[in-house]
Amino acid sequence: MAQKHGNKYGTHRVIEPVGVLPQPANKVDNNTDEIYDNEILIDVQTLNIDSASFTDISNRANHDPEKIKEIMFDIVAKQGKHRNPWTGSGGMLLGKVEKIGDALKDNIDLKVGDRIATLVSLSLTPLRIDEILEIRPEIDQVDIKGKAILFESGIYAKIPSDLPEKLSLSALDVAGAPAQTAKLCQYGQNVVILGAGGKSGMLCCYEAKKRVGVTGKVIGLANSPKSTNRIKELGFCDVVESVKGLTPVQVGELVSKLTNGKMADVTINCVNVPDQEMTAILCTKDNGTVYFFSMATSFTKASLGAEGIGADVNMIMGNGYTKGHAEFTLQELRESEKLRKIFEELYA
Repeated sequence: MAQKHGNKYGTHRVIEPVGVLPQPANKVDNNTDEIYDNEILIDVQTLNIDSASFTDISNRANHDPEKIKEIMFDIVAKQGKHRNPWTGSGGMLLGKVEKIGDALKDNIDLKVGDRIATLVSLSLTPLRIDEILEIRPEIDQVDIKGKAILFESGIYAKIPSDLPEKLSLSALDVAGAPAQTAKLCQYGQNVVILGAGGKSGMLCCYEAKKRVGVTGKVIGLANSPKSTNRIKELGFCDVVESVKGLTPVQVGELVSKLTNGKMADVTINCVNVPDQEMTAILCTKDNGTVYFFSMATSFTKASLGAEGIGADVNMIMGNGYTKGHAEFTLQELRESEKLRKIFEELYA
């Protein structure tokens, strides 16, 4: 029997409300017994839940693994995908290509058996979880038995042979951040990175320093003692400060002091908890740029908050995709022995 033809963007999988795309949909069809002719069926090995989402779920479960499992099963049962109902965010996955739709077979560089990481959010990916095998809360990863669907428009990266799978997955999950950092930062600028000691933060610090050069300054702001020490030891930042317990105004005053009143040309927010919008804005000079990579960011809080203090800043809501971002980020791990070593210790 010929396979049904699906919409490029996956709207054929949307159950309700009809007419929307899969990401904002309340429920999608996650039946994987049959696939459409322009879909890829993936045998899923690992879910890399985005940091804001996993932190939120873990807090709601009081860090109990069994309760985390219950919440995850419930999310997928209700929506047919893993979109955190409180943060709206998802993550991405690692798996093996099980089947390729007839209309795609001759048009993509994949074959059955290839191991891939999806570079589109779990918040739009039809997903079936049959069993949760292991939860690794320290790196936001969950090993499962299950299936997922990648649409024709979905982007992916083949897992490279020279890097461990879990290492690649962790880096690819935040690939948009360092790639966007490279586009935003220029020679001689002051750059502030919030959440500098986290996964995306470390990659951004490395890339920012490459771009601003010896006359620029990269200021890494971290929260916990562990993440503060981590980014200090890596040596990617000109200055590292702990801002644990500081208010947004106090952080802004600290940045003013560190930049002799010039403030940041570019501020990058990689923090995985909410209510950090004003901290980032207060670090940034007029006509400067704030890049909100964190999925905990509220557009309303950022927009109205900037207006409320008369801050004329350019705000970019983190698009997790920019052309070439996957290979770009993996190349950072190949370039920097320090970066690769810490990622292998934490995530591999």
